[in-house]
Amino acid sequence: MTNMHGWTGKILHIDAGSGATYISRPDKSVYERFIGGRGLAGFFLRERAAGPWDSPDMPVIFMTGPLVDTPSPTSGRMCIMSRSPLTGAVCDTSVGGFLGAGIKRAGWDGLIVTGKSSFLCGIEIDDDRVRILDAGSLKGALTGDVFKRFPEGSTAAVGPAAENGVLFANIAVDGHFFSGRGGLGLVLAGKNVKYINVRGSGKTAVFDKEELLKAREEIFRLVSASSVLKGEFGLSEFGTGALYDLMHTRRMMPTANFKRTRFENAPEMNAWNYKNRYGQVRSGCGGCHIQCKKKTSDGRPVPEFETMSHFSALIGNTDIETVVEANRLCNEFGMDTITAASTIACFSEIEGFELRPDKILGLIGDMGLSRGDGEILKLGSRLYAGKKGHSASSMSVKGLELPAYDPRGAYGMALSYATSTRGGCHLRAYPVSSEILRKPVATDRFGWSGKARIIKLSEDLNAVVDSLTACKFIFFAASLEEYARALSGVTGSGFDAQDLMKAGERIYYAERIMNASNGFTSDDDDLPPRFFSDGGSGGGGIEVAALSRDDFLTARSNYYRVRGLDEKGMPLREKCEEIGLEWTV
Repeated sequence: MTNMHGWTGKILHIDAGSGATYISRPDKSVYERFIGGRGLAGFFLRERAAGPWDSPDMPVIFMTGPLVDTPSPTSGRMCIMSRSPLTGAVCDTSVGGFLGAGIKRAGWDGLIVTGKSSFLCGIEIDDDRVRILDAGSLKGALTGDVFKRFPEGSTAAVGPAAENGVLFANIAVDGHFFSGRGGLGLVLAGKNVKYINVRGSGKTAVFDKEELLKAREEIFRLVSASSVLKGEFGLSEFGTGALYDLMHTRRMMPTANFKRTRFENAPEMNAWNYKNRYGQVRSGCGGCHIQCKKKTSDGRPVPEFETMSHFSALIGNTDIETVVEANRLCNEFGMDTITAASTIACFSEIEGFELRPDKILGLIGDMGLSRGDGEILKLGSRLYAGKKGHSASSMSVKGLELPAYDPRGAYGMALSYATSTRGGCHLRAYPVSSEILRKPVATDRFGWSGKARIIKLSEDLNAVVDSLTACKFIFFAASLEEYARALSGVTGSGFDAQDLMKAGERIYYAERIMNASNGFTSDDDDLPPRFFSDGGSGGGGIEVAALSRDDFLTARSNYYRVRGLDEKGMPLREKCEEIGLEWTV
């Protein structure tokens, strides 16, 4: 394909088993309907989504967006997608770093890896040259040791956790960025691929640079005025850990495996304490000026909010150094921190003991190396709890462990957990924005009114953001109007905000179709029973009641209606025709 801007028009397919490669060139209409990133990855995954996750035919898809490697704000992100070994559902992750830019500069919109190598291998891409090399010397290597081998280009790698069958193994990118949830690292390791290194020398073509720079200036102005992003206590200053105090004061911090919603030691475990104790160095993704990533003065990554909360409140730990070290160990082994901490919390509840710092760190090592208790804990909380006869102790949806927002403290979050296509995920709709941060408008966090439509629209919006690919956080300040202008400046395709929202609906509905093809129904769009039977930790004028089962089911039914699903949450032929999707259920 020629005369494209933003997109390169080429997808590189790599068979890790045979070493064969070929190039697909999607029609421009495919790009315009699915944009890039998550949308375009889903387009390519759909025909194989019903296959076993460990089949050689199951692809691991690395997909950039049209804004990547351009002056667009937060243009350094990309999507990695496959079927999750942890949940069986469609799984995508938005990951930062410089891999997306490297792929674009090498001349590709994305990489699709299939097959299975007969030996542990690495894939090295230098523009249009692809090599599959023996990586036997890196067997069992920690992610940090892999990155030391590649001072040039951008690298994605798996750690020992993926090699040892951990269902929530992740893919590490450029040392400090992680394709965290759902176990995509295990899918890549199942192909006997240890790393992918990309070096590119090209440059992404932009249609109208002046128009792009005008949109960029508007976005920068909005970000500068945002207290959430650039304020004294915002993400730029404290990273995502800025949310820690908010969850504490709202009495919705998951504590003791979601038995309580308030952690008494929270004031001593917040982001300010990390900064005060360790110092702070700012870093971030390519193309981002918010710089929400933080490092300690000795170079260790400061935990993100979810990790900060779950390795303290959720497991009853009051030692900050243990949180920092737990985060480092999970990163080096290549494991998702949310599922790791949640599985440890589930283990503690079922076994009935308190967790000491040495036990916490020991269990992380056991999981990463598949030894001792780790042989069963590496399966995640749902399978572990089921094997122990305590299924209700797994705080997960569709097998994906819940992050650090208790749904009894925000009803939109409760509904979004249930309807999320990848399982217990806060980022599909991110109702924290309206229910807690009051952006773009405030909503009643203890009310169900209007939440079905809000969640549906937010899911569509975030599907667009993950497809552009941009950072969700910047949308605390900017909107799709500014990004539609940026996209039009890059591609020349004349998008407006409504065009993008229609694409987001199409992208999300396609994921519902993929999950339906794998047997997911309304029975899976549900929450753990604890949230309907037990209230949270009220006080200070705040009541955190148990969720009403009837009200939740009504809200879910309303969601199905506005999403265009039947009463069992299944896709409808007429809706597919309306939004331009092929009917294949």
